[in-house]
Amino acid sequence: MKRTLLLILAAVAAVAVFGWLVHMVLVAAHLSEPAPTTVYGMTPRRVWATVVAVLALIAVVIGALALRQSAGRVGNGSGRMAIVAMIAGLIAAVGGVLNLALAKGGPGSGNGVIGGAAALVLGLIAMTLGGLALTRPRGRVGAASVGD
Repeated sequence: MKRTLLLILAAVAAVAVFGWLVHMVLVAAHLSEPAPTTVYGMTPRRVWATVVAVLALIAVVIGALALRQSAGRVGNGSGRMAIVAMIAGLIAAVGGVLNLALAKGGPGSGNGVIGGAAALVLGLIAMTLGGLALTRPRGRVGAASVGD
């Protein structure tokens, strides 16, 4: 019961930190003010932002799996997964930055700024997880040497 409550609290905290980071990206890009008129429906920029945000989310999952597997034995294939997470995270982060750079208005303007900011944050997280998985020391086979 305690572990479940702790996991729920950790998930809520992670969502709050993610939301704060997305807001900080929008403030830094000077796109945090809502649009005077709200655009409803999917626009081409919203579709682009959604695609790169989903790519970034997939990259985060792959990076987390690679980091989890990197603690295992040598040669388990987590290096390839880490590289995939880093490349997909980079593509998503660049797509998010391009979306934010081309946006003319804030949330509700139809430019997909929320999705672009989310893609940027998630892409950076994916690249970090992939990098950690690549640099994490691997378990050594026969770690005990003669004379120990």
